[in-house]
Amino acid sequence: MDDGLLVDPVTPWRNWSRAESSTPAYRARPTSIDEVVAVVAAARERGLTVKAVGAGHSFTDIAATIGVLVDVGAIDGLLHVDAERHRATLGAGTNLYQLPALLDPHGLALENMGDIDRQTIAGATSTGTHGTGARFRGLAAQIVGMLLVTADGRLLRIDEEHNPELLPAARLGLGALGIVVEVTLQCVPSFLLRAVEHPEAFDAVLDTFEQRAVEADHFEFYYWPHTDVVMTRTNTRLPADAAHKGPGAVSNWVEERLMQNGALGVKSALGSVIPRWTPAINRFATRVYGDREFTDVSYDVFTSPRTVRFRESEYALPRPAIAQALRDIRGLIDRQGWRIGFPIEVRVAAPDDNWLSTAYQRESGYIAIHQYWREDHLPYFRAVDKLLRSYDGRPHWGKIHFQDAAELSGRYPRFADFRALRDRLDPDRVFANPYLDRVLGK
Repeated sequence: MDDGLLVDPVTPWRNWSRAESSTPAYRARPTSIDEVVAVVAAARERGLTVKAVGAGHSFTDIAATIGVLVDVGAIDGLLHVDAERHRATLGAGTNLYQLPALLDPHGLALENMGDIDRQTIAGATSTGTHGTGARFRGLAAQIVGMLLVTADGRLLRIDEEHNPELLPAARLGLGALGIVVEVTLQCVPSFLLRAVEHPEAFDAVLDTFEQRAVEADHFEFYYWPHTDVVMTRTNTRLPADAAHKGPGAVSNWVEERLMQNGALGVKSALGSVIPRWTPAINRFATRVYGDREFTDVSYDVFTSPRTVRFRESEYALPRPAIAQALRDIRGLIDRQGWRIGFPIEVRVAAPDDNWLSTAYQRESGYIAIHQYWREDHLPYFRAVDKLLRSYDGRPHWGKIHFQDAAELSGRYPRFADFRALRDRLDPDRVFANPYLDRVLGK
């Protein structure tokens, strides 16, 4: 059936990691806010649920639906710039990789970013995407205004002047409160980052982890299982007009495309076929890449291409718990005899006041585990999930985890308030799906 807005799907929907899929009854790709309103109305007339989807880069089934799948990708671009206050209003479907071309001409940049830029701005903020930096908050905390289409087809504006009390809930709303169609971000003046990447000893880095995380603007590291080495990255913020020299096109291609992706793909494929080779391959990997220093524009340093498909789980812990938790994971891998080819990523973030933020009112550290997409990730992910719960771990909403509403309600002081707001804005559960039923309750 095709009424101009709702179109019968040709193929099932799948997320980027190929871990989740669903077959919606209809698909829609609105090109305006009015069309989003019309899609919600058409879905309600048919008694169907509605789920918005962006790039599909969430590793969970948060966007899966058997109702109407609404692709917001056509609602994109820069809508307005407030140069005096360094603010930019964007269409919800704007991909993060579009931001440099949109913001740089105005001398603006995001305060912080994660290392993947494929997501839409609405998808990234709605699931709690963050970067690293003990003084810097996640992307959702940078939102100062937004526009939602609610379950009854109304437009709900939320900013400092309109419904400001809803901002801490709506900025990171999991798609449960409405379809985000516009986002206003508090940006900063454009800046450079000096990146220092260097392999170091596992114990030496963990013993000084908190100090290094606090002293650096942006600190993170990757631990390669079956080795005694971590690959550290320290980024220092510099003015946009500082003298600098980038990594060079050839050397950057060798490091990011050939080594970080090409070599990783080959070794992951080999490790999945011949697991006993994995430890030796990991030890070789720590010797051949990740040792360099360069300065470049912020978004080119924050983000890196990711062409090897994988699955991911990530937990936020109280920052002082990170070192011991990682040692526990290392011991778990050794005891189980697993062969893990992907590195474990460790980052930090500043506290914020978003009700469902993994960094809500807590100095946080993050441990992210990965597995090649053709391997069975569940035994590894379930075991780490169980381990990190004991550290009061909060799972990243957009990454694979196994907690439900009963357990999550104890992790977030404002969990009941968020559920109450959901009851108010979507009492009929127009935006529900199995994922939200599990993590928020029905």
